[in-house]
Amino acid sequence: MASTVSTAGAARPTNVRWRVVALMFVLYTINCIDRIALSVGLPVIGKEFDLSPAMQGLILSSFFWTYCGFQIPGGWAADRWGGRKVLGWATALWGSFQCLAAAATGGVTMMLARIGLGVFEAPYMPTASKLVAAWMPVGERSRAITLIDSGAPLGSAFGGLLLSALIVFFGSWRLAFLTVGLLTLVVGAFVIWQIRNRPEQHPDVNEAELEAIAAKNAALVGAADEERHMSRRTFVAMICGRIGWTMIFFGLVTWGPNYLSAARGFDLKGMGYATFAIFSAGAVGAIVSGTLADWLQKRLPRDVAFKILFGVSGSVALAGLLALPYVTDPVSAVALLAVTVMFHFFGSLYWTIPAMLAPKERIGLVGGVMNFAGTSSGIAAPLLIGFLVQWTGGFDAVIAYFAFCALVYLIGSLVIDFRPHGAQPALAEARA
Repeated sequence: MASTVSTAGAARPTNVRWRVVALMFVLYTINCIDRIALSVGLPVIGKEFDLSPAMQGLILSSFFWTYCGFQIPGGWAADRWGGRKVLGWATALWGSFQCLAAAATGGVTMMLARIGLGVFEAPYMPTASKLVAAWMPVGERSRAITLIDSGAPLGSAFGGLLLSALIVFFGSWRLAFLTVGLLTLVVGAFVIWQIRNRPEQHPDVNEAELEAIAAKNAALVGAADEERHMSRRTFVAMICGRIGWTMIFFGLVTWGPNYLSAARGFDLKGMGYATFAIFSAGAVGAIVSGTLADWLQKRLPRDVAFKILFGVSGSVALAGLLALPYVTDPVSAVALLAVTVMFHFFGSLYWTIPAMLAPKERIGLVGGVMNFAGTSSGIAAPLLIGFLVQWTGGFDAVIAYFAFCALVYLIGSLVIDFRPHGAQPALAEARA
């Protein structure tokens, strides 16, 4: 035994856990490229299929019907069968539905392809949250999960640029959709081949890395913190804050390109660059927020650290959205949106909450419940925005609605109790 410990102590720890996080980030970026493909192609597809704004909103919303409905089953599946298996099947099937979207013949068949895409993209983030909790020590989880979640704005950024470029290059939105669908299948197969459910199952993880993970956890987590509970007030605040945050994000993902085209006068190429700039700023914000969260938790009580970050995030997002209608120059409007989205994406820290406060055996399920609440707004937001645009003939009412959502996100986030020892468990029924 002494010999084994000595050898492990002398060996340099591998860093496979960060390789796994990087691969999940890449796959989530692809996930979100698939998701935004329709939004980018919609100005062309809408004309080809003669779709009204309300019908466009219905098609954009259809993805979220199943994406929302399968959040909780997806999180449960990750708890039941493990993240690797769930991600493997999900990736293969959502990539296939993205390819099928290229064969759509009208609004109804496009809607059916989007419904299928929503089913199999749904398990991704609850499963990623489960994998991060298994692989990463407490002091590295904020950086890890926000890096993965930065794939959402980065996928939207590169998706806008990539899809608009592919449509122009091929002269066909169908070939553009098929290309990104095949890319999903190839990248997904490689990622699933490389990851495992837990670090001790991975052939490249050495004993020194396992000991390093255990040591970092022991340094930050006391024995009393092993039994984690979430108060009812915190649960409700988390749900409300998440809904406010996702209303803005999914609204921008689905209608942002149309806003840039119709309200700000960008052509297809300019729209791609503007979308890239806005959502790239969001990716930066997500990554910065994770680094700041891990840094602040070493210097301040956890509750104080997270409320500082969420307070700044919600306040800047609210101010930016309130100011946007008064900016007339299109380039200045894009710059303001980029700053707003950058701070808004501090909200990626919501994905630290399940691993922070939920019982270990229910992290995937709690992540699914949280994202079910958030993505339910993905059903409402595209529909509501479509009707607002059709009724008012512009986007000012939409921006005002986004500002209200930013206020809900700000208040909800500040009410959450991030302290290690919560009150009575709100999710006791989830143990049944």
